[in-house]
Amino acid sequence: MQRKTISTALSVLFMGLGQLYNRQWMKGILFLAAGLTAIYVFSVIGLPSYLKGLITLGEQPSGMVKVGKIMKMVEGDHSIFLMIKGLMAALSLLLVTAIYALNIRDAYKVGKERDAGIAPNNFRQSLRLVNQKNFAYLVLVLPVVTVLFLTILPLIFSILLAFTNYADPILPPANLIDWVGFSNFIKLVSLKVWSNTFFGVLLWTIIWAILATVTTYIGGILIAVLIQQPRIRFKVFWRTAMIIPFAIPSMISLLVMRNMFNNKFGPVNDILRWIGFDGIPWLTDPIWARVTLVLVNMWIGIPVTMILAIGVLTTIPRELYEAAEVDGANSFQKFSSITMPMVLFSTAPILIMQFAGNINNFNVVYLMTDGNPVNSNYQYAGHTDLLVTWLYKLALNQSQYSFASVIGIIIFLIIASLSIMSYRRTRSYKEEDMIG
Repeated sequence: MQRKTISTALSVLFMGLGQLYNRQWMKGILFLAAGLTAIYVFSVIGLPSYLKGLITLGEQPSGMVKVGKIMKMVEGDHSIFLMIKGLMAALSLLLVTAIYALNIRDAYKVGKERDAGIAPNNFRQSLRLVNQKNFAYLVLVLPVVTVLFLTILPLIFSILLAFTNYADPILPPANLIDWVGFSNFIKLVSLKVWSNTFFGVLLWTIIWAILATVTTYIGGILIAVLIQQPRIRFKVFWRTAMIIPFAIPSMISLLVMRNMFNNKFGPVNDILRWIGFDGIPWLTDPIWARVTLVLVNMWIGIPVTMILAIGVLTTIPRELYEAAEVDGANSFQKFSSITMPMVLFSTAPILIMQFAGNINNFNVVYLMTDGNPVNSNYQYAGHTDLLVTWLYKLALNQSQYSFASVIGIIIFLIIASLSIMSYRRTRSYKEEDMIG
């Protein structure tokens, strides 16, 4: 029988045995230690029970139990803790499986070399080979493990909540959580009390994202073009003045704006009354509240686009404008044929990012209106609430964690699909693909 078959079978039987059979003592000891550690973790610490807890989410809730003639508080299972521990066990099992597969692959490779009469590398030579060819993978091991447990695990946890009944009044440890499949998704679109809110908030979220993106993008480009005109003097002053809203922390700016647009004592309405107009219900009327949000977002977002556009404008060759002037092009034609295409080509990916960011623009809505004015037809949402602010209210204020998780998944699907489709249609992506 060939050595590669024997060494592979031994490695399948237990990690490190194939390496020891091929007389790679140090490598075999390391794999053997990894296998023994995995057995210790799974048997002594009890990872199988954690995996079972991920499936059952608990069997005994906390509560009062009669012991003899007295009632005694008995601590039961906590479904959320069981879910987290189960996910950690599942990811740990995934890592052990990867090491186990690496052990089998290594044993097969070394056995194949011995069958061919090639002396395999010793431990020092193996380390040198790893350093030369696979050093990047070796360095990435720790970051990957860190991301796995600190980023991917919380993400999976938040997704799994959407498939449970984790919502008030079913809260652990007094109650156990159960898996409910796609029931929450179905309720969100089938129950009138939830569907009216969901589709209403979703429609406003899309409208808001389009308006907020288009107004800040076009406004920033127009201001950048005006500032870069040869006849404009004090360019540094104008650029500095326009960048101030971006330099101030957005939380401070939004709270100041909220007071400025206050219906009763805000300076904006005071000025309107002083010149003879009635005050406008900026934050209490549904339509005006939405208009106010767009205006304030323009004030904060235009400087960002302006900076990007100025950077692009400085790279456009002057010869293009001179050639257009020779051909008799006016200012609008030069802007539409030269300036706008060049700026759009360079900033299209950033435009898509801004659109995705505006869908999740929590700060502007929450700090300016808190989602108000109240909408009596909505469930825990107001006229200006976006999906992300509604999610926040459901989770933090109403303890509707499962529905909040469902909305989080929907937000991700919307942003991911729109961003991918939009980016694939941009000229920069197509030209990059052609170059590749």
